[in-house]
Amino acid sequence: MKRLLVPLLLVFALLAAPAFAEVKVGYVDLQKALNLSESGKAAKEKIAASVKNYEGTIQIRQEEIKKLKDELEKQSMALSADARSAKERDYQQKLKEFQRFTKDIQEELQQKDADFTRQIIEDLLKIVQEIGASEGMSMVFEKSESSVLYADKSADLTDKVIERYNAQFKKQGGK
Repeated sequence: MKRLLVPLLLVFALLAAPAFAEVKVGYVDLQKALNLSESGKAAKEKIAASVKNYEGTIQIRQEEIKKLKDELEKQSMALSADARSAKERDYQQKLKEFQRFTKDIQEELQQKDADFTRQIIEDLLKIVQEIGASEGMSMVFEKSESSVLYADKSADLTDKVIERYNAQFKKQGGK
């Protein structure tokens, strides 16, 4: 029985080989496309500008809180218990407001980043589908450390996707 099984498997493999030879597979590094595309760079610049804009406000508020704390420490011996307590409450209130403010900013920036990323990825996926269809690809995988362990560079569509996406981005006026 084993004598018959091995030749049968070989015949099956030879018959199936032409079918597999026509399978065209590619992959795209979406993270690279996201980082190197013009739209991705523009999104990073917008986020960086927002961060820089908030840094000034944060620094001013930090200095106000530090000033309150310094005043509280310097005047604590000279103040009555009620006055010292009132200043401590004021300081604690300002500190809480500052912490809330920085947390809100952080969440806002993370949301902006997620929105930009989602939109760019959606656009990139449309381009991947167009390229895959126009080049007769059977499958296009996303390259990541856990999903593609090895792939020949000739199957890498990332630069082509970035190029086409950048052209589309410029056509739309860089928005």
